[in-house]
Order: sequence, then structure tokens, then C-alpha cells
Amino acid sequence: MKEIGLIFGTRPEAIKMCPLLPALREEGFATRVAVSGQHRDMLDEALSDFGVTPDEDMHMMKEGQSPSDVLAAALTGTAAWLKKRKPDMALVHGDTATAYGAALACFLAHVPFGHVEAGLRTGDLLSPFPEELFRRAIAPMATLHFAPTAQARDNLLREGISAACITITGNTAIDALAMTQREDFTHPALSQAAGRRLILLTMHRRESLGTPMQELFSAVRELANRHEDVYIYCPLHPSPAVRACAAPLTGHPRILLGEPEGPLVFHNLLSRCYLVLTDSGGLQEEAPYFHKPVLVLREKTERQEGVVAGVLRLAGHRDSLLREATCLLCSEDAYRQMATAKSPFGDGKASRRIAQAIRRYWH
Repeated sequence: MKEIGLIFGTRPEAIKMCPLLPALREEGFATRVAVSGQHRDMLDEALSDFGVTPDEDMHMMKEGQSPSDVLAAALTGTAAWLKKRKPDMALVHGDTATAYGAALACFLAHVPFGHVEAGLRTGDLLSPFPEELFRRAIAPMATLHFAPTAQARDNLLREGISAACITITGNTAIDALAMTQREDFTHPALSQAAGRRLILLTMHRRESLGTPMQELFSAVRELANRHEDVYIYCPLHPSPAVRACAAPLTGHPRILLGEPEGPLVFHNLLSRCYLVLTDSGGLQEEAPYFHKPVLVLREKTERQEGVVAGVLRLAGHRDSLLREATCLLCSEDAYRQMATAKSPFGDGKASRRIAQAIRRYWH
């Protein structure tokens, strides 16, 4: 029996990799999970929500680590695990330091690996930073490329990746949504927003820290002041720098600040909200599944097909955020147009397609 090692370390990676475990087992593979711990507490909560216990935990996070420290730990930790475990193939996800470090370790150890969510590009190495560099650098080393969309496949083809190595799969984030929905879900944000439209807000991107993020948070407060029928919930990223930028949100009667939520809680909130404001990549894929319009709090997105499809709008500046949000809150037609647009990000069968593509690789 062939053994597949899944290597990841952040909460978003866990959300998008855990659905692969049952799909791989259904195809007859043994699976092993190795985690770096890049997002320690948030990762553990996500693993718990999916009922996954890692086979290996590298415990690589230390106080005050730089991106270089994280990358070095992911490389050396994965190299040691590969030498001990000797999987037949590994899978890495996306564009984190864990993904790049693990991919490089696989390449140096001659372990074939598949890249889940391959081919996303903005064309700007500084946006998002350093993720755009990491995902571009992973591509030439990967054995198999699991592109979520046709546009992601085309990006890879332009970079010289062989079409025979690419499978369009959809995004495994959509698979995860079906695993976390609960009919009897309750949450303080839902109770306090009763009778008002709930807006979910998240921000964490490194390139937005400082004045850009502060101005966007200030615009959100102004939005709440202008529209008394909205209630805004923002689970704050644990980064002290992000929390410092969020000062404009404090003290408002219709803005609730909370701690980071696990996927089970957040996905259920997502399915019940009215509008999403975010700089997250995963939320750009997840919210359209529930027909929730997304204003992307960035100047560029690697999920441009969502903008083309009409499920996403870029709103990376104070003025554009206020303009676009006001349009959606005041115009039923504008809101309906975004909410009913067809999502390009998948149908909930991405994990099965990935498992089948790996099976074909050995045949």
C-alpha cells in the first residue's frame, strides 16, 4: 500500500488538507500527517474540529521568530521526518513558509510531492508577501500540480509546467464546508446582531500592516456609523501588530471584537452572515459557496477569476471600501447580482479528484 504524507502547519492549510484524508483512504492509500505548528493554537483548534490527530508534530514555533526562522525550521523539520518516515509521496498546500520549506525538503530528498492549490498568482512578488514568492518557487519542484481553476492551470502552463502534470480539481476549501455545517449553531455575534445585517470582518496580511490597515479599520467604523442596521463581527488575528491597527474598532456598540475562531464556528457564521470584508485568501473561496458577497481588502488578488465571475470585488483602500460596501448595503440589485453569481472555486469534489490523480500517477 502506497503511503501519502500530508505536511502543513497553519489553520488555513489544515482546513484545506484535512478533507483529503478520507478521499485518499477511499482510493486505497495509507496516510500520515506531519504538522509544523506554524499557527500553534489556531492549527490545533482546526485539527480538533476535523477530528485529526497528527502522526508527527515538529513543534517548530518559538517566540519572536522571523519568516526566515520559520522557513528554516520547516525545511529541517520536514527533512528529518522524510528520512524517518519515507513516504511514497508527500502533499503540501499553497504558499506558506511551511509549504515552501516542506517542498524544498522533498525535492532535496527525491520524494515526489503534489502541490495542492497550485498556480495562484498576482504577478507581484510583494503582494501578498512573501506568499507570492513561495508558491512560484514551489512550482518547478513539484511532481503533480493540483490547480483549483482553469486560470491557475493556465498560469502554470505559462511558466513551463507540463500539462500532463496538472489536474484541475476545484478547491478543497469547498469540500471542508460540507464537513462543518451545523443546524443547531449559536454564537454571541448572531444573538447580538439579531434584527440587523451581520458583516464578518477579518484582516491579517503583512503587507497591509500599519497605516493601510488602520485606515481600512477606520473605514469599517465609519460604515457602522452610517448604517444603523448593520452589526460587525471581527475575530482578531493574534498578531500584536494587527491588534494595534484595530484600535479604531474598539468601543463601538455595533462592532464586536473576538478571538480567532476555528473552522466549525467560522464556517457556520459565514453561512449566516450578510456580507464579508476580508484580506484572506481562503474566505474569497468559501464565502461565495454560501452566496455571500466578498469585498477583498487588498489591491490585488490571486483569485482574479472570482472578480471576473462577480463574486468578489477589490476594495483595498478606505474610499473604495466605503463606496463598494455602501453600494451593497443600499442597492438590493447590486447585492443580488453578487450573491447569485456562480462561484468558480469548486463543487465540493476536489479531494476526490486529487486522490484519483495520485492513483493515476502510479498507473
